[in-house]
Amino acid sequence: MHRPQKLPDIVESIYDAGLDPSLWNNVVAGIRDFVGGQACGLFSKDSISKCGVTHYYCGADPHFIQLYSDTHSKFDPLTVLPPQGKVVSVPDLVDFEEYRKGRFYQEWLQPQGCSDAANVVLEMSNASCPVMMTVLSGRRMVDRGMKHRLSLLVPHASRALLINRATSAQLTLATALGDVLDNLTAGIFLLDAFCRLVHANSAGHALLAADDVVRSVAGQLVTCSTEANRTLRDALAGRRDGALLAASGHAVPLLSPTGERYVAHLLPLSSLLRNSSERVVDAAGALLVRKVSLDGRFCGELIARTFDLTPAELRVFLSIVEVGGVPETAAALGIAETTVKTHLHRVFAKTGVGRQADLVKLAAGFANPLVH
Repeated sequence: MHRPQKLPDIVESIYDAGLDPSLWNNVVAGIRDFVGGQACGLFSKDSISKCGVTHYYCGADPHFIQLYSDTHSKFDPLTVLPPQGKVVSVPDLVDFEEYRKGRFYQEWLQPQGCSDAANVVLEMSNASCPVMMTVLSGRRMVDRGMKHRLSLLVPHASRALLINRATSAQLTLATALGDVLDNLTAGIFLLDAFCRLVHANSAGHALLAADDVVRSVAGQLVTCSTEANRTLRDALAGRRDGALLAASGHAVPLLSPTGERYVAHLLPLSSLLRNSSERVVDAAGALLVRKVSLDGRFCGELIARTFDLTPAELRVFLSIVEVGGVPETAAALGIAETTVKTHLHRVFAKTGVGRQADLVKLAAGFANPLVH
């Protein structure tokens, strides 16, 4: 047995495990030595099925850990759990003489050279599957001193497990949101009050790498549009909800130097705007940049069905979005400019917009946002 740690040291190690769960194996070893037992484990037990799973342990043969999970968790003395935080030994739970004749003692505890155990419920966020700690005492019975030493650690271990749960939930949420963002075709850029880049999704990094429609200059996001840059600066500079909400209502068309069309939207991050912190790492808004691309047959058909466009009108609509103005569309489709204008006026009437730039914005709304 290792030389026991002092109480402040073991408490510190418990809170370290609250931030880094991989440290729990070392912590349970420290708890075993501090309490004065032979083995220690952190486990959970389903109150209905009575199945138990040991999460971290020390001083026990893995064979017996597996045996407990497979079979003997159903026969242990913890049939009725003690109140949370109360340290109890086996005689506190069951008649000890009868217990020694049972399968748990005969097949699991005694073969390990143990006769008693100190048990405590640490955490009950999930009432049907509480997290507990047990310290096997070896040949001697659990005495008052062992119970007292373990009780000194119980509130700290309970808090550390709650920290684990909260941190795990946040990491799970962050991972899920990150996966969602990375599966969008739109480039998403989180920006601070000075247009500095806080985070970008996979599509955003691809746009930055292309160094075409957007780029990072000394950490600041800059688009290919002077108008868009001015809008971003004005909306983000004051970190005011009103300015950002006003900007979020407008789509900004972007035309890259290579002639590709994009649409940008600025969204406020209200939850962060309510934070009075002036840290420059806080994201004040999210810029969504999406390429206008209607090559997919589904998008064209969907637009035609939505606005009741004829095939000729749809061809003009798509050409205006992809190619450009009336002369370019006439040349691309091989028709007269007057014909293009006729179809374009009908498209304007059916879609309810009045400018070619608005058609670009409208078209962007029909693009599939998922990576494909």
